Amino acid sequence: MKALLAGLSAMMLCAAPVASQAQTYPQREITVVVGLPAGSGGDVVARYYADQLSRLAGVPAIVENRPGMILSLGAAAVAKAKPDGYTILVTSISSSHAANQFMFKSLPYDPVKDFIPVATLQQSYFLLMVRPQSWDTVADLTKAMKKKGKKASYGYGSPPALASAELYKAHTGIEAVRVPYKTSMASLPEMYRGDLDFQFIDGTQGTPLREAGKLRALAVTASKRIPGVDLPTMAESIGLPEFDITPTWGVFLPVGVPEPIVAQLETWFLQITKLDATRKFLANTHAASFPGDRTAAARFLKAEVEKWRKLSEIAQFEKQ
Repeated sequence: MKALLAGLSAMMLCAAPVASQAQTYPQREITVVVGLPAGSGGDVVARYYADQLSRLAGVPAIVENRPGMILSLGAAAVAKAKPDGYTILVTSISSSHAANQFMFKSLPYDPVKDFIPVATLQQSYFLLMVRPQSWDTVADLTKAMKKKGKKASYGYGSPPALASAELYKAHTGIEAVRVPYKTSMASLPEMYRGDLDFQFIDGTQGTPLREAGKLRALAVTASKRIPGVDLPTMAESIGLPEFDITPTWGVFLPVGVPEPIVAQLETWFLQITKLDATRKFLANTHAASFPGDRTAAARFLKAEVEKWRKLSEIAQFEKQ
């Protein structure tokens, strides 16, 4: 009996610091890691959610850019961080945790075992873009690309962009050569000169280019038409109902963060997804709300990995 009481006392003493830490969390600034460079579309996303988190938590939430390996370096930094709730990852689940498993020979982290999913936030889409004064429809582009054969080319700066282009190629039989870039924006000089024939660019960055008349958009990669965006889907444009590429953003913590802190961050991020300010932000950045708690986030991650396993086979990803 004495031994049992001693064991219970020891357990309570061990649990006390964790409970106390959770009750007083946060006491200092929180670092929000994003695996993309400052000024990129993903950086805009991370900074918005960091801003809102700061208001709810009552402490600064500072964005730290860790670009490299298509969001993987940022994810690796968080996986190795101290699990105290002061370092979190805002990332494209579709890239760092799903597609990158099939893009790289090895990752410096395990996308499932090294993280705690906290919440899903939003979904976006990509635009099939060409030069102004070139082609008016996907059918026009396809006809021209078939004529050019292997002299045709396209650029890409992310797994969704690559998968979108390769799905398009595989279904239509065009032979455009792929040209990799660190980001979609890095390819713009070649796009403007006509060295590249087409490219899939995320809506956040592609829409301003479209509105400024710098590039023309022909279709969206989402499975359904986007309200307010007068464009057909790739699914209807090429007759492939399965064409649905909608990168999804979410929040992760390193394994080991105390449960009460995970629950608190989950609550805050779900609150953020319901704000009027978030609705306006999503409208301005051409994204859609996709709120989900940690259970939903874990379930989504599992499904997304399987989705990208199939996409990687169709797109014939060459592991780096």
